[in-house]
Amino acid sequence: MSKMIDGKALAKRMQEELAKKVQVLEETTGVVPGLVVLLVGEDPASQVYVRNKERAALAAGFHSEVVRLPETISQEELLAQVEAYNQNSRYHGILVQLPLPPHIDEEAILLAIDPKKDVDGFHPMNMGLLWTGHPLMLPCTPAGVIAMLDAYDVAISGKRAVVVGSSNIVGKPMAQLLLAREATVTIAHSKTENLKEVTKTADILVIAIGQGHFITKDYVKEGAVVIDVGINRTDAGKIIGDVAFDEVEEVASLITPVPGGVGPMTITMLLEQTYQAAERSVIS
Repeated sequence: MSKMIDGKALAKRMQEELAKKVQVLEETTGVVPGLVVLLVGEDPASQVYVRNKERAALAAGFHSEVVRLPETISQEELLAQVEAYNQNSRYHGILVQLPLPPHIDEEAILLAIDPKKDVDGFHPMNMGLLWTGHPLMLPCTPAGVIAMLDAYDVAISGKRAVVVGSSNIVGKPMAQLLLAREATVTIAHSKTENLKEVTKTADILVIAIGQGHFITKDYVKEGAVVIDVGINRTDAGKIIGDVAFDEVEEVASLITPVPGGVGPMTITMLLEQTYQAAERSVIS
């Protein structure tokens, strides 16, 4: 049997430590980290994510605000909202909850966020800094995965890592972070031939493809560390990952559950980066 990586417990510990740092920052500088989330429309999943983010931010002692905007808002109006918070020194982190309605150009909105306040790490400038080895803001889910691996003393340097999924949000930055830690990295995706042969080379296997229980134990090398980033809802309403947990657990040395694995760490890294932005605002 493998050892489960408890992302929920790790996130709780890290957020408790973060709350202590926030208190010290406020006492020594008068600065309270500020995070604003712009939520457009009534998407149920987004509502849940935003509520969880707000709860965690308030518990850590942040100044937190959620701006709920109608689905009919124009792109120009949303851009004006972003610019207002770019100029507001009380807020060190700005997050525009995705997805946005079809009539709004997501890329234009993400480009409008001040890169120094881009706590989601999606601005092209922050992506470029990551790729050139000088990261400022990281995409939160890949950053959370690295934090999990470190917390469980998983060796990364020199290991073979396979990332299944090539999105800009998870797959590509995940591969880059593993490469920066001196892993030998392969990115696989829906067009990869002989996928099982590729994934079975992995000492560290990260799955982010959005297909429930796609990865079974015959995709996994004995003793591999398996990180499941997928979140899928079954017809019965149950949340499952991309990995068939019960059978992969038999061969993996470490494995993340869904829910309770990577998800809580994503929120933790969002808060951590907002805190770091607040710290930098004092220095600058």
